[in-house]
Amino acid sequence: MNHLPKQSTAPAPRGRPLDWVQQWHWYERTIPGPRRVNPTPLADHCHIPPPATVADVHAALAALTARHEELRTTVDPLRPVQYVHRADWAPLPIDQLDVPVADTATLEAATAALAALPIDPEREPPWRARVLLEAGTPRAVLLTAHHVVIDGWGLAALLSQLHDRLRGEEVPAGSSVRPLDMATARPSERARAAEREWLTRLAANPAGVLAPFGGRADGAGRHRLQYRSTEAYGDLDRVARRHRVSAETAVLAALAHEVATRTGEHRFLASVVVANRARAALRGSLGVRALTVPVQIELRPGAAFGEVAASVAAACATAYRHGRYHPAELVAAQARMDRRRGVVAVPTIEYNCYSWPRGYLPPEQYTPPEGPAGWIRSAPDEPCDTLYADLALDAGVFTLDVTVGDQLLDAGQAAALPLRLCALLRALADGADRPVPVRPLAPAAPGWWRAPRGWVRLSAVEEVLRGHPGVLEATVAPERGTTGAGGGRRLVAYARTAPGTSAEDLHRHLLDHLGEVPDLMTPDRYVLTPEGGEGPRATDAGSTRAPSRPPATDSERALAAAVAAVRTPDGPGPGAVDMDRCLADHGVTLVAVPRLLALLHHRGLTGIASDELAGTASLGHLAAALEPLPTRAPRGGDTPP
Repeated sequence: MNHLPKQSTAPAPRGRPLDWVQQWHWYERTIPGPRRVNPTPLADHCHIPPPATVADVHAALAALTARHEELRTTVDPLRPVQYVHRADWAPLPIDQLDVPVADTATLEAATAALAALPIDPEREPPWRARVLLEAGTPRAVLLTAHHVVIDGWGLAALLSQLHDRLRGEEVPAGSSVRPLDMATARPSERARAAEREWLTRLAANPAGVLAPFGGRADGAGRHRLQYRSTEAYGDLDRVARRHRVSAETAVLAALAHEVATRTGEHRFLASVVVANRARAALRGSLGVRALTVPVQIELRPGAAFGEVAASVAAACATAYRHGRYHPAELVAAQARMDRRRGVVAVPTIEYNCYSWPRGYLPPEQYTPPEGPAGWIRSAPDEPCDTLYADLALDAGVFTLDVTVGDQLLDAGQAAALPLRLCALLRALADGADRPVPVRPLAPAAPGWWRAPRGWVRLSAVEEVLRGHPGVLEATVAPERGTTGAGGGRRLVAYARTAPGTSAEDLHRHLLDHLGEVPDLMTPDRYVLTPEGGEGPRATDAGSTRAPSRPPATDSERALAAAVAAVRTPDGPGPGAVDMDRCLADHGVTLVAVPRLLALLHHRGLTGIASDELAGTASLGHLAAALEPLPTRAPRGGDTPP
């Protein structure tokens, strides 16, 4: 991934910075596949209307490539820059495949197989196409695209325009929106205000909302499932019309109602993906126009669903208006806040809507039987601490994709979630009010405690603290005789320690190994009893920050040198890098992460993933994970990295 592009004899392409929405997907391509939130690449298909031929498909895609800059755009591997090439800069990435029959199952399997092929957006066109032939007759075109250049709506627009051309219809010219014209910088003061707004919303919401009310204490995997229903489509349409909101907003309101019903929490955070396609000029654009915004959902206990829907719609509009931030800088600002406060307000819901036009798909291809379509996968892999829900409304079918960690919802609860949402929609469509319950329907699991800023499993915190080499015994409990903001008691860690162990040591250890402990935020919440000492002692809340720790090992020195190289050129050298602070504390944002990884790779080191660099782990903790690159003997024309 982190390599320099090969030299080319073609004319130099035009280059401009990626826009602020694309930057996240450019960074995300460096994250290991199992841990990515967004699917990369995207994939879909359309049927080929007779009497169109394979040559017609090639001609149509060539014309669309000349029209859309996105189809001939590449990105720089180490800098957030995009390049637009000439229409004939590379052969069209099209092949063909013979299949016995081009039925629905074959189309879905072939589309998934095409999506599994890697796309290198640094050297190649950011898309691929495959023509399916049945008995020599072209039946379908499969398309896959890399998310850094083309989003889901853009892929659907491309397929729709391809389908129109194959039918002999002229695609309206419209006003073309070109990717390099979208890379305009926002005024810095407005960007800073948006970032402050975003961080304030994060900090004000409770953490661990779903975890105490379902799932498994030892959960280490995730569940993925898909539910389809034609009846729910009609129910949703009636609910949306009755409450005068979009269908997508109505489903988000139903999800919010479900969370409040299960947990009794009436204020929590949702991350919602909104596509900026309101302007006619943007509807036919292929570029990345989706924005993920933090929506603070606040429901009144006892409120009828109409009030819930109106509240969620207003919250989404507010979040979108204030959410136009620079993601590279925002994530760094959030990481700095998280590490200093010791709390991460993880969104309860990640909600995405596949509400793009798909008129090129015949309805009969997407009319599934009622009920769940079955598990996509349920296996131990990377755990996820958020409920992901993806809604699609195609040809009269309600489709809900759910991904959730089994520490939040176990297999049975995950499978029941779409059924419960559809049952709620049916009741609402029949005229029920379904007010928000005042108290949760399910009790919290044993061992969980509600701090003012969120839910905490005390035993997990104690186990991490006992893992510090200077801790002999540790107990975490609410502070005796006091209450915190909001009327709840704050947490205190009581530890019996070896001489020389400080509260700052324990706090850094907890952040490096756990990270999400509401209200155990600063070293003054740690009361230490040194073995053989004079008794308990705690760090003064107003004390100065612990002194900087310079790099001490070869791995730490290599990481410190890379950090010093990617931050401001005239800044201090590697010796001034504090290994007890996270990457964001040194002013390094996401757009510098690929270059930092390349520098480590050049030094012969690996073992750190890009999403770990964006988190709150200290540089010392990250350096301990570095390891030498595996050596491989050169073969043929290959050269070692």
